[in-house]
Amino acid sequence: MDNLAISVRLATSDDAAALADLVNEAYAVEKSFVDGERTTADEIAEMTQNGVFLVLEQAGGLAAAVYLERRGSIAYFGMLSVRPELQGMGLGKRLVRIAEALAEAGGASTMTLRIINLREELGRWYRSLGYREVGTSPFNHRQAKQPCHFVDMHKDLAVAAALEAGLGAV
Repeated sequence: MDNLAISVRLATSDDAAALADLVNEAYAVEKSFVDGERTTADEIAEMTQNGVFLVLEQAGGLAAAVYLERRGSIAYFGMLSVRPELQGMGLGKRLVRIAEALAEAGGASTMTLRIINLREELGRWYRSLGYREVGTSPFNHRQAKQPCHFVDMHKDLAVAAALEAGLGAV
């Protein structure tokens, strides 16, 4: 994998179109239950006013990306996207861990995210990374073809870091 995605960096405004393409390609699986594209270059550019996109690059361009935003002691991440042909290689997990480390280094104690309830595999995957469900929110980002909602998840970063370091409960 190291020769696949050799660098991680913060996206710049020049990356907005490539990020929108990456996100839309990664989220194409949702077209069976929601209308339209997941995002636009304009939305990506607007989001960078409040947070940052971390990107993993490969020789041909962007391999994966995630949006990270600090909200006081809470950090939020979203739009985790991996090129479909690169999924299953650990890139998503790598980006989540980098986002968590950056958030914790910046003073965040909790990481939050939202997933659409119709993507059950995402809930299982995030639970395997230590996230737990804490509530639901209305889905109002795009027109849905069937009833759906967001599942809100979070993870206590300090406890997770202590457990990973082998320090037991804190």
